[in-house]
Amino acid sequence: MLQQTQVKTAIPYYINWLKNFKSVEDVAHTDINVLLKAWEGLGYYSRCRNFHQACKIVVEKHGGKIPTSFDDFIALPGVGNYIASAVLSIACNAKLPAIDVNLKRVYSRMLGLKNDTKHNNMRIQKYGFNLVQGPRPGDFNQAVMDIGSQICHPSKPLCNICPNYKYCKAYASKKPDQFTLKKKSKKIETKKMIAALIMIDGKCIIEKRDEEGLLGGLWEFPTIETQATNSEKINALFQNRFGKQIKLEEKMGSAKHSYSHFKVDIDFYLFTASKKLKSEAPSKLIKIDEFDNYAFSKINHKLKGIINND
Repeated sequence: MLQQTQVKTAIPYYINWLKNFKSVEDVAHTDINVLLKAWEGLGYYSRCRNFHQACKIVVEKHGGKIPTSFDDFIALPGVGNYIASAVLSIACNAKLPAIDVNLKRVYSRMLGLKNDTKHNNMRIQKYGFNLVQGPRPGDFNQAVMDIGSQICHPSKPLCNICPNYKYCKAYASKKPDQFTLKKKSKKIETKKMIAALIMIDGKCIIEKRDEEGLLGGLWEFPTIETQATNSEKINALFQNRFGKQIKLEEKMGSAKHSYSHFKVDIDFYLFTASKKLKSEAPSKLIKIDEFDNYAFSKINHKLKGIINND
């Protein structure tokens, strides 16, 4: 849950998760749609799917016990070098450096590194490895994580209270802000989309996204990526997808949302149809008040808010 997510955001999800799924076996034997609903709003849903698969593997191949060898642990879906090193150093006292963004920043400043290059990352990895060869590698990793999150901030680090300042080349330079290993920021793309509230006898169509990729396994209002703004063209796009029996009635509103690598700008239109439609994706016909029974992304919750306001 803490991958790409702040602690304060993850805590209520974590507490709720433990109330509902008390063991690895509970997660492994629970339907993924139930898990995605519990994860709803936390984002980065591939983490939930990977965790589900990892728990299945732990139950089926390891007798329900978390593997303690690095090779077995890192083979689990969703586990990379950082997670494997962090968990095994803390839980199993493995002498491995858990290089997350905070440790990377602390070590880069201590080494006096400014550029995010392969060579510098190797230096950081070696430096971190040497530092955890003592008797408490897990405690050491956690201590440096805390220094990175609470003291060694990306901008305006609190060098005057840092226990490492005597050994820090960035501090010695008197310009520690310059040592952050920042990569060049890329221009964030905005994707233009049209979402449809297709009503049939008091119910609306929702579709399930493919299990792979962004928001995999979540439900959504039928959505098409397009720059179209003309009502006739929009109507034609959805008729090509669902058939001539649907009809565009009106634009209901718009919503925006930002993901890690792009933004979405969605216009929301009301359509009507007189009979059940065939959908290319797995679909359901539900009442609006059944919306909360399914796992939707945040942007679809925003679209639902437009319906409520109407």
